Amino acid sequence: MTLKTEPMDRFHSIIPAGGIGSRLWPLSRAAAPKFLHDLTGSGQTLLQDTWDRLTPLSGKDRILVVTGVAHEQAVMSQMDNLTAHNLVLEPSPKDSTAAIALAAAILMRREPDVIIGSFAADHVIVETAAFLATVREAVRVAATDKIVVIGIEPSEPSVGFGYIKQGDPLQVEGAPSARQVAKFVEKPNIAKARRYVESGDYLWNAGMFIAPAKLLLDTLAKSEPELHAAILEMAEHWDTPAGPEAVNRIWPTLKKVAIDYSVAEPAAAAGLVAVVPGHFTWHDVGDFAAIAELQSQGRSGNLAVLGNAKVLADSSSGILISETDRLIALIGLEDIIVVDTPDALLVTTKEHAQRVKSLVDALRATGHSDVL
Repeated sequence: MTLKTEPMDRFHSIIPAGGIGSRLWPLSRAAAPKFLHDLTGSGQTLLQDTWDRLTPLSGKDRILVVTGVAHEQAVMSQMDNLTAHNLVLEPSPKDSTAAIALAAAILMRREPDVIIGSFAADHVIVETAAFLATVREAVRVAATDKIVVIGIEPSEPSVGFGYIKQGDPLQVEGAPSARQVAKFVEKPNIAKARRYVESGDYLWNAGMFIAPAKLLLDTLAKSEPELHAAILEMAEHWDTPAGPEAVNRIWPTLKKVAIDYSVAEPAAAAGLVAVVPGHFTWHDVGDFAAIAELQSQGRSGNLAVLGNAKVLADSSSGILISETDRLIALIGLEDIIVVDTPDALLVTTKEHAQRVKSLVDALRATGHSDVL
C-alpha cells in the first residue's frame, strides 16, 4: 500500500452521533436524539448539516458515522450518501472513547496512515468557510504527529464549557495560528471563567479532535491498555464475517470513559497536543436557552417559533418549539420556553433551561420511561 504524503489526502471525518440530549426533553428522546431534529430552522437536521459541512473536507465516501443500533434506520434515512461500510453501530452507549477510538481503529486498518477528525453531530457552526480553513490548518498540524483540538474564542465567561490554555506558538507550514496546548481545564466557576476570558490565553474546548489514528490509539494504549486491546480486537474483525460476534462479545465489557480523560489530557501532559483557534461562531445547542439564543441572533424581545404551531403571542419573548398543530397562546411572558409534543409539554424559562436534565432524571427514577 502506498502511503499518501499530502495531509488532506489522508483525512477521514468521523461523526459521533450519540447521546440522548436530556436537556432538550421532550423534543429529544432516546429513540429520537437531538441530532435527528432540525433545531436551527435550516430545513435539515443537525446531523445532515454536519455531513454537508464535512463533505468539502473529506468527500462523501470518507465520512464515517458512529451511532447507536436503535438509530440505524433513522440515520440511514437522513443520509442518502452514507453506506453500511461507513456506519459503525454501537450496541449500547459507552461514552466517547469507545466510539471515537473504534472508528479510528477501523479506519487505520483500512488505511494505516489515516488522519481522523472527530466532529459531533449536534453542533451548529455558522461560518462554514472559516470552519473549513481551521480544519485544514489542524490537519497540517496533525501530520506532524500531533493530536489537535479546535478551540473557540470565548464570547463570554461561560461556565458551561471546558477551556484550553494555549501555550507557545508552533512553527508548522500552512498553520500559522497553531499553538501548543499548555493544559485542559474543567468547566470553571464564573469567577475563574472571567479570569480565563480576560487573560486572552484560554479558548473554549469544542470537543473537536484531529489526529493521526495511530497516535490517538498509541496514547490510549498507555492510559487505558485494556480498553485499547479490546478496541483493536473488534477493529481486527470488523470488516470480516467474524465482526458481529466480536462486537457482541467485547462491547459489553468496555470501560466508559470520555476521550478527554483517556486521550486528550494524557497526551497534553506528554506535549503531544496542539490547538488551532477557530474564528467562527459555534454553538453546541446544549439546552433550549442555547436554541433560543441562536434563533434570536442577539435581538431582545423576540419570540422564535420552530415547527408548525399556530401561535398567538402578545408581549412575549423566548422560543416555542412544536410537533403538534394545536393553537398556543402566550401573553406577557418573557424568556419563555415552550416545547409541545404529542405526549408531553414542557414550559420553563431560559434561566432554568439547564434544570430540564434533573426533570428527566426524576422521570426515569419514578418509572416514566415511556416518555423518555
